[in-house]
Amino acid sequence: MHLLIENVEVFAPEPLDRTSVLILGTQIAKVGPVDRRGLDQLGLQYEVIDGRDRVAIPGLIDVHEHLLGGSGEGGFGSQSPPIFIDEIIQGGITTVVGTLGVDSTTTTMQALVARAKALTEQGLSAWCYVGGYSVPPATVTGVLRDDLLLISEIIGAGEIAISDHRCTDPSARELARVVDDAHVAGLLSGKAGVTHFHVGDKPKRLSLIRELLDDFDVNAESLYPTHVERSPELFEEALALVERGITVDIDVIEKDLHRWLRRYFDSTADRERLTVSSDSFLTSPTNLLKQLQDCVLRHGFSLEDVLPLVTANPARVLKFKEKGRIAPGFDADLVLLERDGLEITDVLAKGRAFIRDGSQKVAEQFLEKSDRQIHLPGRLAQS
Repeated sequence: MHLLIENVEVFAPEPLDRTSVLILGTQIAKVGPVDRRGLDQLGLQYEVIDGRDRVAIPGLIDVHEHLLGGSGEGGFGSQSPPIFIDEIIQGGITTVVGTLGVDSTTTTMQALVARAKALTEQGLSAWCYVGGYSVPPATVTGVLRDDLLLISEIIGAGEIAISDHRCTDPSARELARVVDDAHVAGLLSGKAGVTHFHVGDKPKRLSLIRELLDDFDVNAESLYPTHVERSPELFEEALALVERGITVDIDVIEKDLHRWLRRYFDSTADRERLTVSSDSFLTSPTNLLKQLQDCVLRHGFSLEDVLPLVTANPARVLKFKEKGRIAPGFDADLVLLERDGLEITDVLAKGRAFIRDGSQKVAEQFLEKSDRQIHLPGRLAQS
């Protein structure tokens, strides 16, 4: 599919002039004025979208989704179902990273890798971490380094739980072995090789991360803690670690992103070392975009303030070299939004239209031969 988007306000994620974006196949070919007569002379068959009253942004990168659903802590009946492709694309997400949680027994690494493969087969870009809350981490091959080296979908370790009542209370030495293994495997495979940490609400907070830096000389770029917005005290510790070269992640579960962004932006911390994720399992992946919209429309942030947190920044920390930007040579992952309300009109993943003029074009592949009618509205969504 070839596509020309004309007269659209581009945030790449930095703001550009109103211009055109030319997509040839799965990649962006040009951002700037395009001579349609020249395209016609080349004999290209292409579709044209009039981008007036719209903005184009990179497809969102969600670095933390429980793609297999959540374990539940009220017995087996409280487990939540997998995240479906509809939920992902309706949030403008074109790249997703899956993770296991506390349960790596009934939700397995094999199943997580398979889910990432399924989403990729259907046109999105999907990866995953190897592990879960426990140390040693759950693996596919039995060896963490082998998983990272040999399984293309696995890009790092995690989410390993620290300072949480559900963690296995690992020592800093045990964590250092995991971090070093993931880091070396990343170097050998060209992947991120990060270790993604679930941070709970116990008083130790980020002390283990500091111990890794102080006593084991681990690479700061390899450490990637999430949920650092659980308390003001935890957040202040996270800001101090950013000054030491660590990238941190905020989730949007509590739907108060504006509060933590204001604290972060008012500090001296490097804005390129902050990402935002959905942490979806009970809450929807669409909350990621909704929280960005809330920050811009209700709390005085600009699009250029918030977009890097879900585009360029996660692409950097996870080494997604062709993601996170609207630029020539990058994957054609784009979202078109109404200029005033920032509502989605179009979602493109590697040039394929998943949503076009507000109408969804792609659904789970199994539905093509199914008579199932799946509608599971959460009670909070109905209220």
